[in-house]
Amino acid sequence: MSNGWRLMAVHAHPDDESSKGAASTAKYANDGVDVMVVSCTGGERGDILNPKLKDNADIARDLSEVRRREMAKAAQILGIKHTWLGFVDSGLPEGDPLPPLPEGCFALEPIGVTTEALVRVIRDFKPHVITTYDENGGYPHPDHIMTHVVTMAAFRAAGDPDAFPHAGEAWQPQKVYYSGFSPNRMLKLHQAMLDRGMESPFGDWIKRMEGRPERAIHTHVECGDFFEARDDALRAHATQVDPDGFFFAIPMDLQREVAPTEDYELAVSLVPVELPESDLFAGLIDSGDIDAICQASVPRDEEGNPVAAYTAPVPPPASVEPVDEESTDDDLRHREGHSDGEHDESEEQVAS
Repeated sequence: MSNGWRLMAVHAHPDDESSKGAASTAKYANDGVDVMVVSCTGGERGDILNPKLKDNADIARDLSEVRRREMAKAAQILGIKHTWLGFVDSGLPEGDPLPPLPEGCFALEPIGVTTEALVRVIRDFKPHVITTYDENGGYPHPDHIMTHVVTMAAFRAAGDPDAFPHAGEAWQPQKVYYSGFSPNRMLKLHQAMLDRGMESPFGDWIKRMEGRPERAIHTHVECGDFFEARDDALRAHATQVDPDGFFFAIPMDLQREVAPTEDYELAVSLVPVELPESDLFAGLIDSGDIDAICQASVPRDEEGNPVAAYTAPVPPPASVEPVDEESTDDDLRHREGHSDGEHDESEEQVAS
């Protein structure tokens, strides 16, 4: 039964919702929050990462339809609603020099077109809180970066009755979060595995993170009871993950003991907040009639942005150059299903 709260998670491709914030979205859905996942693209240009399915001709023939069925199964497991924004996967350009992005792909669509599409979904679903990626997209895939751009543009426009007036009645979400990648979570898992005499895959990755800017990740949602749902949802995307891979090998009791949360970076809040937080709806519950607040006009700055009570600090520049740009970024690219190379399952475990 719904408790009246609504949460929207905006992702680039099907399977992203199951590897980034899946346990916390399942928790909120179980608690009665109405949760909507928006997939900006259909993942049409993704690769088949499950070695058991790589030679399956039926899947290769219609990967787009297969991924739609996988997404439907994952949504059922997580207990969430889902909609497609309707744009085409941009793929991940590789080579030197990089080839141009394919015509008609999400990353090349006019920003007004993509923003209006998401504004329509926001005004229809009426979320109080939105989650998406940071300005780097989590990693430099063009669709992830564009997902950030479009989400933030739609957040600004959705509550403005003069913006896209044919896209529904104005509705202003109150908070936006970035699905936080927490190095601290990875360090905890790494040390716990070593303490148990287990081999940790995180050592080299920790070294590669040295010198990278620390982000303001201050929201930690307890959701350890939903780690199984997270894993089951990711397995539902059978083309995108190796069911025997490292992602599923970290003992569940270890995860719950040392890292029972999923972590978020509060990007912007229109209501006052006290950090750290343990709830994406913190600051809203005692705000009064929240729906009336979201429907009301809000003060805006000279650039048309809603005046915020809190905005995340801009991360400082990296203090050192990455050790190996190819090894750092490509590890993340492989795990997303947009490269034919070997992917690192441990990265998924940390990002989720």
